[in-house]
Amino acid sequence: MKNAKNVHVVPNGKKWSAKVEGAQKATKTFATQKDTIVRARDMAIKNGSELFIHGKDGKIREKNSYGNDPKNVIG
Repeated sequence: MKNAKNVHVVPNGKKWSAKVEGAQKATKTFATQKDTIVRARDMAIKNGSELFIHGKDGKIREKNSYGNDPKNVIG
């Protein structure tokens, strides 16, 4: 597994940010949540990690696994 740090899509004022868990600063900020999700999904796939999409209220509204989900383990 590569760098398995989870990626979060979070509100950032009137914009949206993709942020890697544990990082102090956002990796990238976009005007729309949709654009941020596209970038964050690519990051999670590359990392083999989880993607957490937060709503405007900051609560997690969706979660996707890209390589770190024990339900998807074959064997």
